[in-house]
Amino acid sequence: MKSLLLAAALAVLALPVAAHTPYLAPASFQARAGGTVTLDASFAETFFVPEAVFDDSHFSITGPDGRQVEPERVVPLRTRVVVEHALPKDAKGTYRFSTGERLGAVFRTWEIAGRKVSSRDAAEAVPAGAKVISNFQSRIRAETYLTVGAPDRGALRPYDQGLELVPVTHPDDLFAGEPIEFELRFDGKPLADTPVQLSEAVWTSDRKAQEIGLRSDPKGRVRWDKPISGTWLALARHRSAAPAGAAAPEYSNSYSLVFHVLNP
Repeated sequence: MKSLLLAAALAVLALPVAAHTPYLAPASFQARAGGTVTLDASFAETFFVPEAVFDDSHFSITGPDGRQVEPERVVPLRTRVVVEHALPKDAKGTYRFSTGERLGAVFRTWEIAGRKVSSRDAAEAVPAGAKVISNFQSRIRAETYLTVGAPDRGALRPYDQGLELVPVTHPDDLFAGEPIEFELRFDGKPLADTPVQLSEAVWTSDRKAQEIGLRSDPKGRVRWDKPISGTWLALARHRSAAPAGAAAPEYSNSYSLVFHVLNP
């Protein structure tokens, strides 16, 4: 059952943000020294209502000194993974929480005899004479930031590998009405003219979530001029060639970032 749920979630990663989207979200953005941080990792349509577990990943925490450690507890459940980690008693600064880069299922679509067929079964052969429309493997990372005391930037250094939203404005120093900027990068280089979708988290409300579409400029900068208070998920996607020996000729890269905008 778990594999079926995960396959269903991954199958729609190429769809808009309203479809199943990976996320890593803290139970609270109020981190404190010596306190235990709890986060959920899942795939969902409504944020943050978990639907399919985010498993088979290597979670990590980057501290203010730039060093990475593993979380103390990673517990996979049916619809989510729960991550727990106790911050040091003398903790200060910004911490980056990440699912790590995760390679998922391979998706193929082909056309034969005037109809399109999609498959997630790697053992299923493409029929002779069929035209392959797409053949890719999902490559996913989901992240969030938490700060104890004053924000700093040691944990914000880019990976320079894969798809990432690099903070220009500090992600734990965001206020409604004050512009927010990120730089969208792929393998360390700015990624221009690429959509970034923002979706509001309203899991405790019955009102419709707000969604905002942004696009990176020629230098890869993504700017939200008038942020709205609340918790948000930013999602970017990008197709790229996969390296030799990969399970498919292309990667479908996805990166999501959960952040909180405060009232001034």
